[in-house]
Amino acid sequence: MSLQQAVAAVVVLAAGQGTRMRSATPKVLHELGGRSMLGHVLAATAPLEAGATLVVVGSGRESVEAHLAAVAPGARAVVQEEQRGSGHAARVAMDAVPDLEGPVLVVNGDSPLLTPATLGALVAAHHAAGSVFTVLTAEVGDPTGLGRIVRDAGGAPRAIVEEKDATDEQRAIREVNAGVYVANAATLRRVLAGLSTANAQGEQYLTDALAPLVEGGAPVAAVRAEDPVDVLGCNDQRELAARRRTLNDRVLDALMVAGVTVVDPATTWVDVTAAVLPGARLLPGVQLHGTTTVAAGAVVGPDTTLTDCTVGEDATVLRSHCSQSEVGPRAVVGPFSHLRPGTRLAEGAKVGAFVETKNAVVGEGSKVPHLSYVGDATIGRGSNIGAATVFVNYDGVTKSHTTIGDAVRVGSDTMLVAPVTVGDGAYTAAGSVITQDVPPGAMGVARARQRNVAGWVARRRPGTAAAQAAAAATGAAAEGTAGSRPASDGADRPAEPGAHHEQ
Repeated sequence: MSLQQAVAAVVVLAAGQGTRMRSATPKVLHELGGRSMLGHVLAATAPLEAGATLVVVGSGRESVEAHLAAVAPGARAVVQEEQRGSGHAARVAMDAVPDLEGPVLVVNGDSPLLTPATLGALVAAHHAAGSVFTVLTAEVGDPTGLGRIVRDAGGAPRAIVEEKDATDEQRAIREVNAGVYVANAATLRRVLAGLSTANAQGEQYLTDALAPLVEGGAPVAAVRAEDPVDVLGCNDQRELAARRRTLNDRVLDALMVAGVTVVDPATTWVDVTAAVLPGARLLPGVQLHGTTTVAAGAVVGPDTTLTDCTVGEDATVLRSHCSQSEVGPRAVVGPFSHLRPGTRLAEGAKVGAFVETKNAVVGEGSKVPHLSYVGDATIGRGSNIGAATVFVNYDGVTKSHTTIGDAVRVGSDTMLVAPVTVGDGAYTAAGSVITQDVPPGAMGVARARQRNVAGWVARRRPGTAAAQAAAAATGAAAEGTAGSRPASDGADRPAEPGAHHEQ
């Protein structure tokens, strides 16, 4: 039987309160590596292609159901109105599919490190052994708090005993229950119906299903996970942090094996949903979130966070924060740039230091070198935006668009008040406030003529350091120009409207 045909249904137990998390967020919705714990479990079970996926919800059910609809719309939520243990939760799930036949995989929703390979091996072993009930186990160094696997002299599983109900001898056992089971549907229904609440918690334990089957002579099995880390659960914030580190280490290890350079794995975090191609370089302090993709030859970092971004071949993103943006091949971003959603940089474009962009297209080879804001704009090819330029896109009610043509030179400290267009090959003079379109090839000048008021410092700031410096400079100039014409204060001369660009 193929793996895809190996299980009729998957049951995910996700109804617990998770009180030790000390959080208003339902336990299974805590995130690591770009997915919720529940999302990781569903991703691990997805390759089984079960006919039905049932997720038992209870505590925080509205939030869990909404999340489930977003990440796994094909799964079905089953409500456990009263949380009375794992056995009761599994029974609620089976009651929801009374006609289901065949093997059922039951898994806890707080096991984010489970892998498709581990689950596949469990299911394969279940079929190979002809078992009616198979439990996944692991050999761990510290079994504290976990249910122990009790075997007979021949190594066959006899029972699963929770720590609070275990004897001292049983607590010394290091083989523990992973909370993952494969059972034939008919057998599972029968044994769940007979579960007792005679235990320290007064709950129905799914773990108690094994013993009566053994006593009845039914074929059962226990399969050890190859990697015990796979089965680790998550019960509090400390364990969540540890699982994050383990998951991230796995992701980075796979990337490095594939040919990605990760300079400092200890400070580099990559979500499982991100993709980094061989030949890319991730420098210290990099975080890649969501659907971010980094192409071959690209260099990201140090100290850079990308969320749902695309970085093209041989591009560079240095000490910047970017979200929902595209960085084209050989484009350069940073340092200290902020690319907000809707930013698209074409091949060879540059967004430099202390530049913020939003809903902006920067054309091939164009540059916004530093200290500027570009919002709701289209910049053509080969244009340069001078330092301290602001695309004034919002009037308090409406956001409007600015269009910059090809080979445009926008002077430093220009205000471009949208909606406005600067045509191909045009210039704007430094310090201008551009409120009207600038035709192709024209110079847009929108600033007052300069006027120098002679002697203002001596009259208005006498005795200051500025006045003393001015007096010394004026005296030196007077000595150097004795007999020459007095210099004009410039009030009667027109200003030359040079563009004054910063590159």
